Amino acid sequence: MSTDACGHPSPRPQLSRRDLLRNSACGFGALALGDLLAGDDLLPRQPHFAPRAKRIVFLFMHGGPSQVDTFDYKPLLQRDHGKPLPFAKPRVTFAETGNLMGSPFRWARHGRSGQWSSELFPHVASCADQICFLKGLHGSNDAHGGALLKVHTGSDTFVRPSIGSWALYGLGSESRNLPGFVTICPTLGHGGVNNWSSAFLPAVYQGTPLGNASVPSDQAAVRHLTAGLPPAAQRAQLDLIQELNREHAAQRSGDSVLDARVHALELAFRMQMEAPSVLDLGNENERTQKLYGLDDPTTANFGRQCLMARRLLEAGVRFVQCTHSYKWDQHSNLEVDHRKNAREVDLPIAGLLTDLQQRGLLEDTLVWWGGEFGRTPTSEGGSGRDHNPHAFTHFLAGGGVRAGFSYGITDDYGYYTVDERMHVHDLHATILHLLGIDHERLVYRHAGRDFRLTDVEGKVARAILA
Repeated sequence: MSTDACGHPSPRPQLSRRDLLRNSACGFGALALGDLLAGDDLLPRQPHFAPRAKRIVFLFMHGGPSQVDTFDYKPLLQRDHGKPLPFAKPRVTFAETGNLMGSPFRWARHGRSGQWSSELFPHVASCADQICFLKGLHGSNDAHGGALLKVHTGSDTFVRPSIGSWALYGLGSESRNLPGFVTICPTLGHGGVNNWSSAFLPAVYQGTPLGNASVPSDQAAVRHLTAGLPPAAQRAQLDLIQELNREHAAQRSGDSVLDARVHALELAFRMQMEAPSVLDLGNENERTQKLYGLDDPTTANFGRQCLMARRLLEAGVRFVQCTHSYKWDQHSNLEVDHRKNAREVDLPIAGLLTDLQQRGLLEDTLVWWGGEFGRTPTSEGGSGRDHNPHAFTHFLAGGGVRAGFSYGITDDYGYYTVDERMHVHDLHATILHLLGIDHERLVYRHAGRDFRLTDVEGKVARAILA
């Protein structure tokens, strides 16, 4: 039985789409078979309640930035540098760590709100009054693969739909000529495609990758269906392919992968009319390009991702992810490498926030920053920190969250969350709430049970809502 986006049974029409195709005597040609098979699944849908955010951009820092070296200031960690941790470490750890290691970076308060930031993020710190810091996050896996899947899909042990796929399933797409969910330069490791997969949701909700982590962002582009052919020839070629797909579909029932392939072919054809102009950053003036750091080789790669994200969001894409991969895993040499990593992303992130604000988009665009876990306040090898899923920091901006606000408290050294705790399920529930979706009602029937992004958990952190 099929279900709607809220999990309620949907009556099947007496004449199914495939029956229509099977019984039709003439070809559909340019009527776009993909729209008949899958396009209606992507039409915009009404949210459960008035949304605070209409779109989202996830700035993912692959590897695990250290919360105690970025935004969660711990003066006692500085004072007690070199001393043993005065309480028990987790029963299971990823690697052996020693004594406490104070942050090697200077710290200061910023903005009227007085938010703490280390010297690693001076440009982001200048936007402190726009940001809601979530310092009480915790997860359930201290390995990269499981932790990435947890943040992206809500599960670290099973293949589940990604949050971008759930958002697209619940709300549909605002663009006919672009995908509703795009991931720019995503990682191919630590779960790879499963981090943007639709899993058991219909395959049309899967994320569309532009490039991958091994490709510089200036080479991250849509692979056109038949590059070099004039549109009329492409249309004729596509009609032939879709005729074969139609015959194949008539022999199969409920094959969402085939439906998605058919839809993808039609979408790829239409994208050629819009995607090149959306992804052409040369259309941006010099001031805007400089705002994102495109004039500096250090910041240009991630800056390009952020600027592409803004242009995709403007064009109607619902969910965009930018990935800084795979650089934040400092088991050693943390001071040097965290400085290098932050220099690459700090200016572009602040540029994105500023640009969205100036264009009037930040109010209903949710910007989400973070990694898969944090790092230990104890040292590994004397110069690094181990993985720490027990306490880490993300931040949100725009999209209906409280600006200049900090939520969540960790212990005196930043090892565990102790108050205003947010499990990853709570984070997902809150993000869906900001999009106008009740996470308990966004369900999909599969394998005899109802599934949702937050499984059987998740509480909305209403304290962070504006």
